[in-house]
Amino acid sequence: MNKNNQSLFNKSAAWKFASAAAAVVLLIMLKELGILSTSTLLIFQYIGIYAIVVLGINMVNGYLGVFSLAHAGFMAVGAYTAAVCTKFFFSVEWMFPVAIVAGGLVAMLLGILVAIPSFKTRGDYLAIITLGFTLIVQSVLQNMEFVGASKGLNNIPRHTNIYWVMGCLLFAIFVVSRFIHSKYGRSLKAIRQDQVASMLVSVDVRLNKSIAFALSAFLIGIAGALIGHLLGYTSPSAYGFTNIVDGLVMVYLGGMGSITGSIFGAAVWQVLVQLLKGLGTWRWVVGGGLLCIIMVFRPKGLFGYIELSDLLKKIQAKMKSGKLKKGGNKDE
Repeated sequence: MNKNNQSLFNKSAAWKFASAAAAVVLLIMLKELGILSTSTLLIFQYIGIYAIVVLGINMVNGYLGVFSLAHAGFMAVGAYTAAVCTKFFFSVEWMFPVAIVAGGLVAMLLGILVAIPSFKTRGDYLAIITLGFTLIVQSVLQNMEFVGASKGLNNIPRHTNIYWVMGCLLFAIFVVSRFIHSKYGRSLKAIRQDQVASMLVSVDVRLNKSIAFALSAFLIGIAGALIGHLLGYTSPSAYGFTNIVDGLVMVYLGGMGSITGSIFGAAVWQVLVQLLKGLGTWRWVVGGGLLCIIMVFRPKGLFGYIELSDLLKKIQAKMKSGKLKKGGNKDE
């Protein structure tokens, strides 16, 4: 890649991060001024946490292009690891970052193990294997008395706040943006388009798949740590099929392979969940139905492989072409 293209990628990544940082600063200013209510702040925290989850899922399902259902298992591992750290080892709040990192690292180790089957299996077979991983994690947690078994862990210190959530979200955006514009990110795109051709041009498919799964699991593990310390409890039942469907709806609603789409999908779905609370369990039927509609009419999502900056460029190009046409008509 030449230096001009590299500088363009760096500028693009910088603009994405700067835009997200500006939005976070505005949100925190509104919170400090007392303009946002407690319930509104809670919704923003949910949006931030699940945006991290969607960014993690997109690393595998979007940029790598394989269908994985392991995200609920990674989230459970991150939540339980961090909860055990803060509840039994260090409960002081200033050690909370250590618990978050621990949750991400343990999930990352499992992510590398889950990546191994992806070397030889694809499509539906890999989806079944990753689903099996999630169900195994859930079953193990349900039978571990140390972590409360099926009852789950209660009285987890509520260290998560808007600052931790938005700080972790900015970190996730920065990492993903830098990664997809690196040689590893370009390798993932090549593997997604044609794995055999990628191997012929010396792309290390196994290494890149392992890195994608590891980074995905790390980010989702961090989100799990945050959600556990936001609610003050965690249980195996929270990481079953409902969590799997939630993640898929947010990914395919926002758009595959898109940072903008990840945040948009998380925001729209979390707002919808709050609006549909009156429907009770039927709101999950709405989620499943929405996923089906998206997969039929917009398989790549609303922002599929497109960023907000790309849309703005297209709009500017259309406006310029429109002005040129008008100018040409006047000359005639």
